[in-house]
This record gives sequence, C-alpha cells and structure tokens, in this order.
Amino acid sequence: MVIKVFLASSSGSTAIKKKQQDVLGFLEALKVDYAPLDIACNEDNRMWMRENVPVEKKPTNGIPLPPQIFNEESYCGDYETFFDAKEDNAVYAFLGLPPPPGSKEAKEAYLENGPVENGTIVNGTDDAEDEENLEAEEENIDDDTLKAPVKEEEAQEEAEDEEAKGEDDQPVSEEEEAPEEEEEEVTEEAEQEEEDE
Repeated sequence: MVIKVFLASSSGSTAIKKKQQDVLGFLEALKVDYAPLDIACNEDNRMWMRENVPVEKKPTNGIPLPPQIFNEESYCGDYETFFDAKEDNAVYAFLGLPPPPGSKEAKEAYLENGPVENGTIVNGTDDAEDEENLEAEEENIDDDTLKAPVKEEEAQEEAEDEEAKGEDDQPVSEEEEAPEEEEEEVTEEAEQEEEDE
C-alpha cells in the first residue's frame, strides 16, 4: 500500500505550502512510504485527484485544494482531517495502515479490537484471552512497580526479625548477665551516696 499525497509544487499560497510541508514532514518522521504527486505539473494527477475526492469532502467551489491524501485508491482526507488525526494520535488509522507494534496507537487498537494484521482486525477464539493477558500484564507491571518498594521494606523487616530471633534464641551465659547486675549495683551505690550528701 502506497500513500499518495497530491501536492502543488508551484503554489503561490504560503498556507498551502506550509500544509504540504507539514504532511510530508510528519509522514517522513513516521517512516511511512508515500508518493508525492504534483498536480501543478501533471494534468493527469490533477484530474485524478479532483475526480476521486468524495463529493461531500469537496469545498463549495468544487475544486479540492492540496494536500489531498489517498491510500492507493481510497480517500483518506485533506489537511484538516490529517491534522485532527495527528492530534488524536490516530494517523495510522486515518491512513488505513496498521500501526507499528509497540506504538500507542497499536496498544489502543489492540485493547479496543484485538489483534490487528495488515490493517485488519483478526477475530478468533483466543482474542479475548489475548486481551485479558495483555491487560493482566499491564496490571502486573503497574502492581510490580508499586509493590517493589513495599517488598524491599518487608524483606528488610523480615531480615531484622530473623536477627532479633537469633539473638533471643541464643542462650545467655552468666558472664553476659553479670555486667548488667554490676551496673545496677553501681547505680544503686551512686544514688545512696547522693542521698547521704
């Protein structure tokens, strides 16, 4: 499938030139294959474009202005509809092309319609299951990122609890108890001395 963009190479209108550059620049940025067709130098291109723009999409004077965009023989739209699709992140749908894997548009299309191959929705018994799996994966990713700090804190608390248990479980020798008793005696003696003074 080739996207055809009908342009006027020698247009006197700066608005038309800007719109044409905007469309071509965006298609190049998306790495979409397109064929620029000049209506200023080629009468056949001009006639084909005028005949194939749907009547409801033609301006009141009946002559559509460039840029006009087609996917092979199918009319996609003019600059305004292209701009709206660009703003909605739906350029691939506008062009009638399958969105590249991993793009935002591909994820949205998958969640809404299931798997898409060559611009066609693939319906089958596993689609609902695939959608559930994708949603579950997205939830797991979100849950894991949220739970990661909690898990680290829990692991640290468990390690501290284990250390504390280890200290409590060990038998205490008489030598270890003796310093505590000595400290108590020293403090008692100090208190009595203070009272005597």
